Amino acid sequence: MIVSRQFVVRAGLACALSALAVGTALYLADAKIDVAALRDRITATTGAPPPPVNPPVPVSVGLSRSEPVKIYLTGIGTVQAYNTVAIKSRIDGEIMQVLFKEGQDVKAGDPLAIIDPRTLQAQLAQQRAARAKDEALLQGALLDLKRYEELSQRNFASRQQVDQQRAQVDQYRAQIDSGQAQIDYAQTQLGYTTIRSPIEGRAGIRQIDQGNFVHASDNTPMVVITQLRPISVIFTLAASSVAQGRLTPGQTHIPVVAMAADDRTRLDEGTIDLVDNQVDQSTGTIKLKASFPNKDLHLWPGNFVNGRIVVDERNAGVTVSAAALRHGPRGDFIWVVSHEQKVELRTVTAGQAIDGRVLIERGLKPGEQVVTDGHFRLEPGAASRTRRARATAE
Repeated sequence: MIVSRQFVVRAGLACALSALAVGTALYLADAKIDVAALRDRITATTGAPPPPVNPPVPVSVGLSRSEPVKIYLTGIGTVQAYNTVAIKSRIDGEIMQVLFKEGQDVKAGDPLAIIDPRTLQAQLAQQRAARAKDEALLQGALLDLKRYEELSQRNFASRQQVDQQRAQVDQYRAQIDSGQAQIDYAQTQLGYTTIRSPIEGRAGIRQIDQGNFVHASDNTPMVVITQLRPISVIFTLAASSVAQGRLTPGQTHIPVVAMAADDRTRLDEGTIDLVDNQVDQSTGTIKLKASFPNKDLHLWPGNFVNGRIVVDERNAGVTVSAAALRHGPRGDFIWVVSHEQKVELRTVTAGQAIDGRVLIERGLKPGEQVVTDGHFRLEPGAASRTRRARATAE
């Protein structure tokens, strides 16, 4: 029983001394105590060496790499139709036929609806008959004028009669011109009975049905045609950012990428066509108008998209995984792993972050190992143990 008690005492003493060694490591270092001698004394007392004070910290690492990097201006944009037309009737009448379907793609000139044309056809026929009458009167007046001129040469008709007949001819000619104008007007009105699409686009919801009576003064359109290919996006950016991107007001041609709300899915690629010439004083922003082909119809009017406007390109920019960049009270920093598996806190100047990569403007070289996971237990000069190498992925 005495031996058992001594064994228990020695085991408890070993545990206490081990905890003391771990918990006061920093204090011993600051007090300049010989830690190696203390470890030897603990080993002699307990019969087993104490655990290391600072064991290697398991970390995940990646390599910084040199690659072409595009410099973007980012902003939120509102998708707008390139052209939008509200289709209305230009005459009064009953709708005889509706020739389109909701959601149908139409081309410029395609018929959309037909209004009862019979009244206008009758008016056109009436105007043509009136012109034919005036033409017949003109022919008779011309014959009379010719006779009066021959009689006047033989002094059988006065000069006054000739002048009156010539005026009559001019009057009939004016009536014919007026009749032709009436015919043109009637033909135009008759053409309005077939309502056609003025642009290429996609039809929306039909607002009126066959058999209804429409008026030229109606405010409700029959349908709205929206041009979706190409399509426009209005981006709003801070005026200071636009100036830093060296953009100037007016027409331009700068590549831009439209991204979805998750800022990862590419919707389309287009160009900035115009930088507005005024800054909104209330917000300090300026508008940029872009156009996109929208072949796959990923952009719809009224939607919001994220824009990446390419303003510069670095041929050999140093980038790291976004997980490697840390933020502290003194700025951005990165944990760098040396060849001896020691970690170093490196202050860096970070640039833009795109697609999980961060551009490092200053403070890092290509090919250096950086910690991407396991930062919280690190301190300068600490030993590290690579848990998972991801040099190719990072």
